[in-house]
Amino acid sequence: MKNAGVFALMLVSFLTGCSERKQESTMQRETIAEPAPVSMAPSPPSSPNTDEVEDAAAPGAAAPLPIPTGVVAPARLLIYHAELRLKVPSLPQASASLDSIVRRNEGFLSAATETRADGEWQQLMTIRVRPARFHTLLAALSGLGTVEEKKLTTDDVTAQHADVAARLATKRAVEKRYVDLLGRARKISEILEIEGKIGEVREEIESTESRLKTLDDEVGYSTISLACYQVLPQSVPDAPVVSFASRVVESFYTGWTLLTGLFIGLVAIWPLWLMAPVAWWMLRRWRKRPLAA
Repeated sequence: MKNAGVFALMLVSFLTGCSERKQESTMQRETIAEPAPVSMAPSPPSSPNTDEVEDAAAPGAAAPLPIPTGVVAPARLLIYHAELRLKVPSLPQASASLDSIVRRNEGFLSAATETRADGEWQQLMTIRVRPARFHTLLAALSGLGTVEEKKLTTDDVTAQHADVAARLATKRAVEKRYVDLLGRARKISEILEIEGKIGEVREEIESTESRLKTLDDEVGYSTISLACYQVLPQSVPDAPVVSFASRVVESFYTGWTLLTGLFIGLVAIWPLWLMAPVAWWMLRRWRKRPLAA
């Protein structure tokens, strides 16, 4: 009877241990199968590294990871400007060729000035062209004559354009809030104050829109400032033919001028004429002084 009680106690302990181990195993499986929390904030797309791309393109390198579709790098907003000075043998021929070159490259002439001065026949022109045809047009213009000066500049206005666009959106949002307040205003003083604020904001919006349009125009069309000039021959005037009578008259005039100049010179030294007698009298006194024994 005692052995039977011991056996029953051992059987209960065994069954209890098996049940606990089964529960622990079940909890471990649930813990492993539980998915990790997913962040709702999208991660910014990373631009591919140049070194990694070159290593991937090398022979025997591992295949690069595929670039996710739909990710587009922000385009850079660049303003191109060039200054070109050319010496041409014939300015009319160069102007005709220039018009053809500009039309062929889908550009247009925005300003032109022509001058003749200091032995030069010069034309100053401002040409606008799409950035894709900028360098092609510049190379074609350089072939019209001898390049004496050439300057190229490139301005990156990406950040400036984004800043102006953001400020414009902010000002428009402020204007919308003022308009909503104006619709709910009941007092005349409030209406007048809100209308004044709306007027100020709209002036700022117009100024910002003008600046944004200017940036868009400068980015959309590059500028080439071209100066073409032709050297003009300068004729030397012939020496005038002077007759004998003219030479005689000129000699009389020269003599009279010399005589009047001499007289004026004598008059100009009148203090010397006053001092001359005194100096002569003192000289005579000095000569007549008695000699010492």
